[in-house]
Amino acid sequence: MPDLDDVFIDDITFPAADGYLLGATLYLPRGAKRHAVLVNSATAVPRKLYKGFASYLARRGCAVLTYDYRGTGDSRQKSRTGYNQHRSLIGFKASMSDWAALDVTAAVAWMRQRYKALPLNYVGHSFGGQALGLLANNSEVSRALLIAAQAGTWKLMAAPERYRVYAMLNFVGAPLTRLMGYTPGWSGLGLDLPKDAFLQWVGWVMSERYMFDDPNLKTLENFPHYKGALRALCISDDPWATRPAVELLCSGFKSIEPDILTVTPADAGAAKIGHFGFFKPEHRDTLWRGAAEWIQAPE
Repeated sequence: MPDLDDVFIDDITFPAADGYLLGATLYLPRGAKRHAVLVNSATAVPRKLYKGFASYLARRGCAVLTYDYRGTGDSRQKSRTGYNQHRSLIGFKASMSDWAALDVTAAVAWMRQRYKALPLNYVGHSFGGQALGLLANNSEVSRALLIAAQAGTWKLMAAPERYRVYAMLNFVGAPLTRLMGYTPGWSGLGLDLPKDAFLQWVGWVMSERYMFDDPNLKTLENFPHYKGALRALCISDDPWATRPAVELLCSGFKSIEPDILTVTPADAGAAKIGHFGFFKPEHRDTLWRGAAEWIQAPE
């Protein structure tokens, strides 16, 4: 990793819409700030995955915020006994729709308030991209880059991965979550997840049109409110965010014509990229540069 002396990195907290404190990191250029960029994580992925990309954007003149959704990473409450241990997630109330309505919405508002004079741009990885359409304030965003973000119904995943996901969620994840009161990361997901978030996600994955089929998700009405530029990157060797799944998510943005680009490993001179590989530092001069140039394009 190159020297980061030209980037100021600060671990902070900011309040969600209901006052819950979220753990976050702010990346600032030493020189002039030309854009504000909010990076929104995938499900069960800690914000540190995005450190390299966020630092890269900051070097190019962006003020960048990464953060963890409630109940995950540094947005998980600490134990009262100290020793930096996390409190149990048993009984902790947080759904994926809460993440969007309370956490992502507040992150957009925090960046908009702090950097009033700068264009606010949005990077959404997987769920982070899905959340854009659910935000009551998504009209504050000028440009949105969605990376491996999809309407993740299991039937649109690549075979044989779709069958593994179906079995894992229904026969391992859901029963284990109901038994334990939360979803343990060791079950194969990454970070521990709150029960309601995991079970809501399972319900979406098992539905034909993912979250679009959820009759209780009233914030779906916010999709058409987004009228900024939108580019969705579909990674060709990603078994989860396949081209049809990316197109299904983008179909929710009725007021615009999303630009959907398929990226192959060969485009980046790589053997594989997959669902998470975009954020590896080896793609600094290929995928990252192209993404940054689009994010920072003149309005």
